[in-house]
Amino acid sequence: MELFPIQLLILVVLMNRYVLGGFLARVKGRYFDETTDDYEPTVAIVIPLFNEGRGIYDTVLSLLEQDYPAEKLQVVVVDDCSRDDSYQWACKAAEGRPNVKVMRNPHNMGKRKGINRAVRATEAEIIVSVDSDVLVDKRAVRELVRRFVSPKIAAVGGRTFVSNFNDNWLTRMLEIKFYFSQEWLKDIERSFRSVMCLSGCLTAYRRHVLLDLEPILEDREVFGVPIRYGEDRFLTRQIVKAGWQTVYTTAAFCFTAAPSKMSNYFSQQLRWRRSNLIDLMCGMSHGWKLHPVVALHYFSLFALLIAYPVKILHSVINDEFFDILVMHASFVAVLGVLYRVGTRHLPKERRVPAAAFLPMVFLMPVTYLLFTPLALLTLDSGSWETRGGAGTVTGIEPAAAPADEAQRAEERRPA
Repeated sequence: MELFPIQLLILVVLMNRYVLGGFLARVKGRYFDETTDDYEPTVAIVIPLFNEGRGIYDTVLSLLEQDYPAEKLQVVVVDDCSRDDSYQWACKAAEGRPNVKVMRNPHNMGKRKGINRAVRATEAEIIVSVDSDVLVDKRAVRELVRRFVSPKIAAVGGRTFVSNFNDNWLTRMLEIKFYFSQEWLKDIERSFRSVMCLSGCLTAYRRHVLLDLEPILEDREVFGVPIRYGEDRFLTRQIVKAGWQTVYTTAAFCFTAAPSKMSNYFSQQLRWRRSNLIDLMCGMSHGWKLHPVVALHYFSLFALLIAYPVKILHSVINDEFFDILVMHASFVAVLGVLYRVGTRHLPKERRVPAAAFLPMVFLMPVTYLLFTPLALLTLDSGSWETRGGAGTVTGIEPAAAPADEAQRAEERRPA
């Protein structure tokens, strides 16, 4: 009986994510993903750059092919003192292209402060944030702009696909995980235009909103401890907290590489777990102001994030861990069927076998049990963990010689 409240909490979260969200999406109908073609503002695509090498050159060129009026489109690259030849490649991409601007921070300032510099340096009405290691669909900017159907909407996020999903079993598993996180798990928040996390991989913002929030974004700390991760989630929550609406669309999308090694995957998950904990804890003070349905979803996610590791530990101590695995296996099996049905219209080269999700049966309890307490103990971390510790925001001088291609690939931060 003592575990019944946790089981009830799990049921509430699952119902919100996989049942209520889909129901509301259908009830809302056209409002769920409303569009307009009467709005065509000036747009600046801002790319924070750190150790991407030749990749930034390809990213910039792909962005210049956007299905959007060239005279209304600008690309701004902000190099955060890369230790390789990224800055040189960015400058090469800007040669002969007046609508491409390359900036370099005076010292390693971190992603958010670099973006803020770029926002101040442009007069564009809409700022589109794009990570330096992504390739963006040609209609992405157009589809993002089409979702600004109301002056109350301050941000519109797009979808991220895994570009290397066929590398190995891990990337195939992550392809399915990405599918559910973007096709299903945001539906409740989308229904009320209160999406609480829009990815920096591809999100459009009203510039004046970013300028208004800049003092909050520049000096982010918790109990006097500077927080230098989860900038995208923090920014989205601050936008919602200020009374603005945030929306999300799968019609605008980009491609990025997912971790293909367990070490990188664990580093990514630990960083994301810190981000979730910090954001959910700090949101307790104002989350109740959200629509009641969104607020219930928000608070239940936080409660489950804290309570579920306790349930897993309880099961391990009482020799009931096999029961946990059976529960996870049942859950993963259902999601596998839903994935297969949901992607049946896609060509074979754009989907993976549903069985590729099976490793989550083991990884889910392990990551919950280990990473939640570890994240709580390391909330003050400021390292770029999935870059292999290549840098922090404490001040890095550019290296004299560029890194080789293998080193650059290892240093890149996966999505």
